[in-house]
Amino acid sequence: MAGLGSDPWWKKTLYLTGGALLAAAAYLLHELLVIRKQQEIDSKDAIILHQFARPNNGVPSLSPFCLKMETYLRMADLPYQNYFGGKLSAQGKMPWIEYNHEKVSGTEFIIDFLEEKLGVNLNKNLGPHERAISRAVTKMVEEHFYWTLAYCQWVDNLNETRKMLSLSGGGPFSNLLRWVVCHITKGIVKREMHGHGIGRFSEEEIYMLMEKDMRSLAGLLGDKKYIMGPKLSTLDATVFGHLAQAMWTLPGTRPERLIKGELINLAMYCERIRRKFWPEWHHDDDNTIYESEESCEGSKTHTPLLDFSSYSRTETFEDEGAENSFSRTPDTDFTGHSLFDSDVDLDDYTDHEQCK
Repeated sequence: MAGLGSDPWWKKTLYLTGGALLAAAAYLLHELLVIRKQQEIDSKDAIILHQFARPNNGVPSLSPFCLKMETYLRMADLPYQNYFGGKLSAQGKMPWIEYNHEKVSGTEFIIDFLEEKLGVNLNKNLGPHERAISRAVTKMVEEHFYWTLAYCQWVDNLNETRKMLSLSGGGPFSNLLRWVVCHITKGIVKREMHGHGIGRFSEEEIYMLMEKDMRSLAGLLGDKKYIMGPKLSTLDATVFGHLAQAMWTLPGTRPERLIKGELINLAMYCERIRRKFWPEWHHDDDNTIYESEESCEGSKTHTPLLDFSSYSRTETFEDEGAENSFSRTPDTDFTGHSLFDSDVDLDDYTDHEQCK
């Protein structure tokens, strides 16, 4: 559709009025269909993570930033509670957190806040030069690569994204509501991409920019365990949150073919992080309370809150029996090799995946 700038005033008014009515209809339908028990959230000494509802394809989030934030909390081993109320922060952001009744939004500010309050620091092994590189890569991923992913998710691959989208409530109008929400989001993404500048290029040019970013990440990673070397850093949460979208939420698209083909080191990188920090990935019951590995034994028995289940990284995996020649853990692949080792046989891994 041509831009609004080429249309007469009455058409502009019609477009804007129609969009406003559509948004209002979507909001009213959502409020009418959703029956949610409101609960008091006590954020005293607890991190409450507000984020979008889980999609229905087993992936934790269709939002790179929500997935980044929750992965960071797991990497830092910080206990937290998810809340999928759908309410945006005062700045219109998602995700955001509450801690001791303080509200913080924007993943960068959230991480700074948690580092100050709780003394965590995933970047303690990085020198000044590495920290500078890490910040530069973060900005490439979040301010450039993100928009190409958003285009693929919400514009070019919208029908597949709509199938994954999960909304609270249900009933006979749920499919209609999902359609409305997706098309409203598509319009928002296109408008914001245009304002950013990247949306003024053709589809082919946008994908060329995406490929350059992915190749840059693959080159930076090389055969290392993590982006900045053998130790985790905050950058890994950022990169994983974005690459996971190409890996698991964009079936049949160019980014998926690229990451699972030529840039296979990025795919193995995603698998390493998924297996270590998301062992319950693809389970139906993945609304979680996350408990630190180093917590006392008594704290490992959780009383589930409304809309939550229990999760403990140390209690998820069990030995698979004496007949196995290795113990499968979140750190090993099907051969028993550590996924943290850079010499994993990618050919064996690929052959195994194809035989599934």
